[in-house]
Amino acid sequence: MGTLEAKELGLSYGSAYIFENLNLSIPEGKITVFIGSNGCGKSTLLRSMARLLKPQQGTVILAGSDISSMSTKEVAKKLAILPQGPTAPEGLTVLQLVKQGRYPYQSWLKQWSQEDEQVVQQALEATGMSELAERPVDALSGGQRQRAWIAMTLAQETPIILLDEPTTYLDLTHQIEVLDLLYEMNDRDKRTIVMVLHDINLACRYADHIVAIRDGRIEAQGAPNEVVDEQLIENVFRLKCEIIPDPLYGTPLCIPHDNCRLRAARALAQQQQRKVDSPPRDSISEEGNHEEEETAEPKRELVAASSASV
Repeated sequence: MGTLEAKELGLSYGSAYIFENLNLSIPEGKITVFIGSNGCGKSTLLRSMARLLKPQQGTVILAGSDISSMSTKEVAKKLAILPQGPTAPEGLTVLQLVKQGRYPYQSWLKQWSQEDEQVVQQALEATGMSELAERPVDALSGGQRQRAWIAMTLAQETPIILLDEPTTYLDLTHQIEVLDLLYEMNDRDKRTIVMVLHDINLACRYADHIVAIRDGRIEAQGAPNEVVDEQLIENVFRLKCEIIPDPLYGTPLCIPHDNCRLRAARALAQQQQRKVDSPPRDSISEEGNHEEEETAEPKRELVAASSASV
């Protein structure tokens, strides 16, 4: 069972409370994404739900039990967390890293088994890391390194995986690669995945459930198409925008307003409109020349008449 919820949670750093009396239930078997501005508490909430940060009040319930009363190995069999920017010891290979995911299943009575080996190989294959198994983690590209860490969480065989900004420092190609992998894991194994993302458009594309956080409270939550609109973005990020359907997936697509660029675009539009409304200078010159020619004829006739009378 992969249930995870927070009840009356209170979190603080020192005397400053970040959350008070927070209640949140994570949909089981779905992808949930926390969004919000920097410093709003997204990562703090994620860390507390993984028991990395002790709450000042309230409880986190994991699979029906208070997570604070569970042993480390019990928690590690039910929940895996991938923190932001994890680092591996120098020289550690991908295979050695992925094997760490089997730690919760080891004991004095149960040493490394054929089952452990099989799970590790399956995790490497699922993440496309089999050919890189003997390569040091610190020699991998950003996207490869993130896939190696995700392979470790797969080897842990937990129904719930938490990830803190898994696409940070990755280029767009590797961001999509990592998010596609997580989507496939959810679709294939029905794992509950909870992650923090900064990219609103990617969050809307991949999430089943969005949790928007603002100033230590949940501003809104639900399916992206139901909760993400211009007003929510302005409330949470203090940013004006346009929300249109993603042309590929139909999910909300945020187009932010930029004051400087917007003023320049409006000025350009006004300039172009003036050109449409005003006649070209060449036509004005031609009309002026034509009028001069018409007035010149009577003048020539008048001069000729005066010469004849003389």
